[in-house]
Amino acid sequence: MIRKFTVVGAGTMGHGIAEVAAISGLEVWLNDVAEEILKNAIEKISWSLSKLEEKGQIKSKDEVLSRIHVTTNQEEALKDTDFMIEAVIEDINIKSKVFSKADALSSDNAILASNTSSIPISEIAKYVKNQERVVGMHFFNPPVLMPLVEIVKGENTSEGTVKEAYNLVKNLGKDPVIVNKDIPGFLVNRILFRVIEVACWLVESGKASIEDVDYTAITDLGFPMGIFLLQDYTGLDVGYMVAKAMKERGVKMYECKMFEEKFKSKEFGVKSGKGFYTYPGKFVRPEFKGAKKVNTVLLLSSAINEASYLLREGISSKEDIEKGCKLGLGWPKGIFEYADSFGIDEVINALEELKKETKLENFTPDPLLISMKNEGRLGKKAGKGFYEYGKRNFNTIKYDIDGQIGIITLNRPEKLNVINEEMIKELNQILDEIEEDDRIRVIIIQGSGRAFCAGADISEFTRMTPIKAMIASRKLQELYNKIQFLTKPVISLINGYAIGGGLELVMSTDIRIASSNAQFGQPEINLGIIPGGGGTQRLPKLSRRKALQLILTGENISAKEAEELGIVDEVVDPSELENEGKKIASKISEKSPLALALAKYAVNLGNQTNIWTGEALESSFFGILFSTKDFEEGVKAFMERRRPQFKGE
Repeated sequence: MIRKFTVVGAGTMGHGIAEVAAISGLEVWLNDVAEEILKNAIEKISWSLSKLEEKGQIKSKDEVLSRIHVTTNQEEALKDTDFMIEAVIEDINIKSKVFSKADALSSDNAILASNTSSIPISEIAKYVKNQERVVGMHFFNPPVLMPLVEIVKGENTSEGTVKEAYNLVKNLGKDPVIVNKDIPGFLVNRILFRVIEVACWLVESGKASIEDVDYTAITDLGFPMGIFLLQDYTGLDVGYMVAKAMKERGVKMYECKMFEEKFKSKEFGVKSGKGFYTYPGKFVRPEFKGAKKVNTVLLLSSAINEASYLLREGISSKEDIEKGCKLGLGWPKGIFEYADSFGIDEVINALEELKKETKLENFTPDPLLISMKNEGRLGKKAGKGFYEYGKRNFNTIKYDIDGQIGIITLNRPEKLNVINEEMIKELNQILDEIEEDDRIRVIIIQGSGRAFCAGADISEFTRMTPIKAMIASRKLQELYNKIQFLTKPVISLINGYAIGGGLELVMSTDIRIASSNAQFGQPEINLGIIPGGGGTQRLPKLSRRKALQLILTGENISAKEAEELGIVDEVVDPSELENEGKKIASKISEKSPLALALAKYAVNLGNQTNIWTGEALESSFFGILFSTKDFEEGVKAFMERRRPQFKGE
């Protein structure tokens, strides 16, 4: 249990991490060298909390602020702390002093973490006697909004420390990825700087302009801010120092002279008013007039090569690499999804072109890509690449089978898993398949990233006429009715937001388990409309108290309040959500599929009618089940004092 959470360094990242921890309910000590720095940090935290309070994402700004204790006395901040995260500048000399003090003053079992984005954790851990408790926890800027956290294992970091850090990140409402080996740049920056190096080469070799590269990245690849524009936004000084630290530690990459020139000229981007673009006192997106397209395969080829290396060496899993790209960089696809869409052979050709042009060995195609090409695993066009492509090749959801449990994951994390027309079609398709699959006895529906589902994709609303909107509402209602009256039990595991259509989806499931960081609401009234996926019908049935108030105010409520109102069945710690869901699903999967189906029908159909009709239905189902082999097996197993083996017959 963490009674004291210490953040050393109150700059942009430090005060952001302190805010995240305080929002989660932890008592936070925030330390820096000067009162002015701490005052500025609290002002920024207060402003941010005010915005969250206005949006209904927290109940009380003042309550959260009361949990943040600021001090210039580092000893006071570190004394008996249970968890320390360092967020000072990227200077090993300064970091070493922080960790030496933390080692001496913290509690014996405290985890000592660094938010470094470039310095290996093993270098930092040298200044701590027990290196097993040192771990990297790299948040992304701004920490309050960015969902991803990289957990980095140093050479001596224990598995216990990694597990505790992982659970803490989940408790903070963030989404962790694990970097199993302590390499410079970790995961996301390794991939990002490979994109940057090719972008730089294209511009410096005269093959494209800065505008060409960014225009292509935004329009063709779907990057939210392009490549050069992103560096301006995050700070060219930060990017330059990260790249420098990586190179000093052996990472071979194309030398980008533009970055060095901008850094020496103090043209850091938005913060200085000029970087690759010029800013009139605030951030303004360029218009890219006259920009031309560049080769997207070439642009991403080095990043795909880097990701292949990370996967082949076991540095991170395929799932975590993809998550890092989507949640850390905001890309609409993971790097391996891009690779499969391009074709592995085309990626290799692009790498060989880069190697020929630059004479740099780091563009040599990774052995994993070569073996994939030799095996014919060329991506979508071959039906198999980093992924397999068949009838279960979905764009908006993922489907996995765990024993007798079918697991559906809403998979638009960069969009908070909002429901669009394509997701409705894919959910209908997979539910139809599961209905016919005798192997599956229970279904789990969950969300990827930091939300279960934040409602409908509002961008689609702008194209709807009133009649089209009514049809869209009917399709959503039909999907949720399908879930409610499916012959197999459906469990929803709710993390983060479940609002609008997301809450309506939750309410159509049979068992609803929420993490303590979940939020629920029907905010449609704020758009001048009403719930369209059955919310006006299901919410009052689940909770007669406050249902109409939630619909009329559009306010969000916490997981605890949702449990009190009967909207969810159980609230658990975020780190236990998946385990609790699978535990319940496993228990249910042992029962007779016939009894499960009829029990579900009796309850759900009975809720739609009067008690006499409902009881008649119950009696009929009760009698029908006496004619089944499952009933015979159940009675026989009971008499023989063994566990029954139901077959659904």
